[in-house]
Amino acid sequence: QVQLVESGGGLVQPGGSLRLSCKASGFTLDYYVIGWFRQAPGKAREGVSCISSIDGSTYYADSVKGRFTISRDNAKNTVYLQMNSLKPEDTAVYYCNTWPPRWSWGQGTQVTVSS
Repeated sequence: QVQLVESGGGLVQPGGSLRLSCKASGFTLDYYVIGWFRQAPGKAREGVSCISSIDGSTYYADSVKGRFTISRDNAKNTVYLQMNSLKPEDTAVYYCNTWPPRWSWGQGTQVTVSS
């Protein structure tokens, strides 16, 4: 059974940092492009970043470019999202999934950026 478990969210002040983790089970991350998505209140879910399984190449949405860094540890079947210089507009529930999404969504992890 495929399961995606996100963690690491929380409340942080503008300019702060968080590191999100996504532990996958039931499938092997090695074979897929893996991404982070987010959904803010009242908005559609959007893709934030993804990382290739072949060469580690990455993609970032313009809104997070230069501030977020995606990485993966295939041995741990885990993908990470380092988020720096956080802004209030980054407030959302963050999810991981294949890119494009293939599996059912996990519970996500709430990120709130507020002073």
